[in-house]
Amino acid sequence: MTTIQQRQDEIIANIAQAAYNQPVLSNGFLFEGDVRDNFYYASYLFAASVDPTITFEGDRNEAKDKAEGVFLHLLEIQDQDPASSTYGHWPLNLRPTPQEASKNTLPVELMGSLMVYFAQRYQEQLSEALRVAFDNTLRHIYDSNFYRKPLTSYGHHEAKYTAAKLVFGQRYEDAALIRDGYESLQLTLKRVTANGMTEYGGLPWFWHWVQAFTCAWQLIQDTDIRSELSRMLDYLWSERATFYLGGAWIGPHARIWPHDMPKDTNVLHDYVQYGDFKLPTHMPRTEYAGFLAYEAPAQTIQTALHRSSVPVEIKRQIPKQIGQAQHENDHLHSYVYVTESFAMGGMWERIREFDNEQHRWDIAFPLDHVQGVNHAYFFHPDLEQPEGDLRHQSEYTEVLFHKQVIMASYSIPEDQPGYIKGCLPLGEWVESPSGLFGRVGNALIAVYIQQPYHREVLEDRCFVTSRGRTNAVVVECLDQSNAELLSIRDVQHFAEMMTDKQPTYGENNTITYTSLSNQTLLLSGDPTKEISKRIDGEVIDFNSYTIA
Repeated sequence: MTTIQQRQDEIIANIAQAAYNQPVLSNGFLFEGDVRDNFYYASYLFAASVDPTITFEGDRNEAKDKAEGVFLHLLEIQDQDPASSTYGHWPLNLRPTPQEASKNTLPVELMGSLMVYFAQRYQEQLSEALRVAFDNTLRHIYDSNFYRKPLTSYGHHEAKYTAAKLVFGQRYEDAALIRDGYESLQLTLKRVTANGMTEYGGLPWFWHWVQAFTCAWQLIQDTDIRSELSRMLDYLWSERATFYLGGAWIGPHARIWPHDMPKDTNVLHDYVQYGDFKLPTHMPRTEYAGFLAYEAPAQTIQTALHRSSVPVEIKRQIPKQIGQAQHENDHLHSYVYVTESFAMGGMWERIREFDNEQHRWDIAFPLDHVQGVNHAYFFHPDLEQPEGDLRHQSEYTEVLFHKQVIMASYSIPEDQPGYIKGCLPLGEWVESPSGLFGRVGNALIAVYIQQPYHREVLEDRCFVTSRGRTNAVVVECLDQSNAELLSIRDVQHFAEMMTDKQPTYGENNTITYTSLSNQTLLLSGDPTKEISKRIDGEVIDFNSYTIA
């Protein structure tokens, strides 16, 4: 097993090489789409150019000059007019030109504190011109006061403001700002430990929490504040470990991007912390995983890396948040069933969250167990869903979760798209009129679909569609050891056995299914009737769901 430092060096080497090979655009930048990528890639390139222990194929002097050139162009386009409403800010994208692009509040939130870290770490190796430019830029960030905002939603923006208060307060010896940041940190930690994070599984937001507070922890000298930052980071990594399986993020998500689903590719911080999967060549969000590191407590790492052979159920209450209005006594409920080979579950309640990106339910597999995507799920698409996107689910779904079974019913109105979409990992699959039966990694999976379906095998996934305004999907998973106990020989044998167990579909969109563990599950999903969700006749009890 490699060390955290070795894994960080591997990331630095890979991204630095990519930056070295990336042509400089006519405007002096490497990227136009997101200004922050220029900062990240230039940072990695500079780090490799001045550290002979980092593997690097190229001229290090040339690499350093290239990195400094990108930095100078980047710092030059900051709004440095104190009278401007966007004082201290950068454009997010650089079109039509870096000078004409409109300024945005997002880049400085995270990039500002990271710039302090970079300028401090490499102050001896920076050229005089770049050192002066960084000093100038950081002073404008501090004077802009972008971070001087009260805590209201306890979300990722305020986490970054809190870290910035501490970082810039220390740099400019602003005792009042440090005190504000410390109080904000204490209030935030108290809030999330007592109530949970409203941004559950919120990628990439969660990593912004981790980066912001790790950056502050690595810079802050005050021992009391650093201890509180440690407690915050211990909490964050405990949360991550709970919902971790071999690089996969298991359970429901408040928000996902295409690089989070149906394949986990925003994995660099996981790789640095755990290192139990191969570093991917495609790294869509490089950010600062190669520089920032906080080693999680031993028990947390144990939880993440050594899943027991005995499956566990994770039942959580999550505070509901709609926009900026937070309701402390109004909770959502998430459920995840975790084994060594797969994890499955989701969110019992539907809520329309930011950008309508709630990911309701799925089955997740460890990254190194599959080729291509590592999540399996179905959903009814929202009217606003872009073509080809596998996110943005509608509200017309009812779900039931119990151990290795997920049931989902879809009652779709006439004014909505009359079909459901599904994504399955590549594997060994058998098709039958009632559904699909396959082996994915070390798991067997049965997918029953009420209406006729069409499966298309793509390069990295199976894409499934099924038409019908009343539809349902029932999924049951089985790990290798349980398959052996049932004397299942192969996928074909599994398909034959499971075909005889298909669900019963009744009136009012009622689905009844008896699992391999001989438990009878009932889901009535007709929104015009009383919704019923029962396991062996018993209604689901949410009293056992906890904050942590």
